[in-house]
Amino acid sequence: MTSSGSAYITSTSAFLPNAPVANDDIEKVLGMIAGKPSRARRIVLRNNGIRTRHYAIDPASGEFTHSNAQLTAEAIRGLDLAGVDVLACGTSCPDQLMPSHGVMVHGELGIPPCEVVSTAGICAAGVSALKYAYMAVLTGQARNALATGSERASGGLLARNYDLESTHRVAELEENPEIAFEKDFLRWMLSDGAGAFLVQNAPRQQGLSLRIDWIDIQSQAGSMPVCMYAGGDKAADGTLKGWQEYAASQWGERSIFAVKQDVRLLNESIVEQTFGKPLSKARRNHDLAADEIDWFLPHMSSEYFRQPLADFMAAADFCLPPEKWFTNLQTKGNTGSASIFIMLDELFRSARLKVGDRLLCFVPESGRFTGSLMHLTAVDHAG
Repeated sequence: MTSSGSAYITSTSAFLPNAPVANDDIEKVLGMIAGKPSRARRIVLRNNGIRTRHYAIDPASGEFTHSNAQLTAEAIRGLDLAGVDVLACGTSCPDQLMPSHGVMVHGELGIPPCEVVSTAGICAAGVSALKYAYMAVLTGQARNALATGSERASGGLLARNYDLESTHRVAELEENPEIAFEKDFLRWMLSDGAGAFLVQNAPRQQGLSLRIDWIDIQSQAGSMPVCMYAGGDKAADGTLKGWQEYAASQWGERSIFAVKQDVRLLNESIVEQTFGKPLSKARRNHDLAADEIDWFLPHMSSEYFRQPLADFMAAADFCLPPEKWFTNLQTKGNTGSASIFIMLDELFRSARLKVGDRLLCFVPESGRFTGSLMHLTAVDHAG
């Protein structure tokens, strides 16, 4: 194959499992730690602005209705699966350590042989998968590439995952009835869902496509410590010890596999490290200008960060008025690496886009502070 010159998102799809879950019903699905309602829940929900979200859990039986791979496959089935050359799948919480998430999705789909790649990380895992698909098409290595972002975060949010720790750390819990806030608050932030894009070397013949102009992904791990993590724990000196360095008996006692976050470090650093630095690069390398952007799609873990992000943009002379912002956080929740896929799918299907519209997508992750910016242009069949 030869270089195609351009790559286009020609169709989008999203899958959200089961009925929406309202704020007052979360603990009915996830359970209560040590049988007690969370004292952090109302504070976190008031700040994050999420009203409903989805879980791959049957609220009646408590059983899972979908694996992560099955969620992803359901999203992909909304696309044309003829002649797939590449399947690139990103997630932060695969169903197993091995085999990779991507090949499990391939197995669920049962489509003919193709190149499969899995991208790891947290929220940036999905945009990393999309960049792989984009580059495969752009370089002529593929004509039809599928990219996905998916999460089944609920598996790590169930109260049963914390019960052993709450029993083991009785003395601490008597002084502070909550499991450490960096663990508990994420139970009200994360939810399940999957999204998928078909990336091709030509725009669709009817309707709009999204030309991928560029995707920048920038890690600040060379200068920033770990902020969000799972499958390990922080040592006293701040270094991260992985799960294999703990005895199996400690995995439950310390909630080693629970998702944790250093909230203080998050609040201090997230905007500058994941948006400010990538923005400087994009302005320098791509002549990015605010007045040329028609839509801004920020993946925000919480509405709490809307104003700090807007304030930073104003200070950086990169103002985008509120009417240009598009997010569905309130109704779809924070689905991690799937969020940008689910957001773009809703906007793409909304009939609000027109030929020539320029979209700037922002995907941060706080794992060790990675920021992603993506520029898209809505085009017709002529490209």
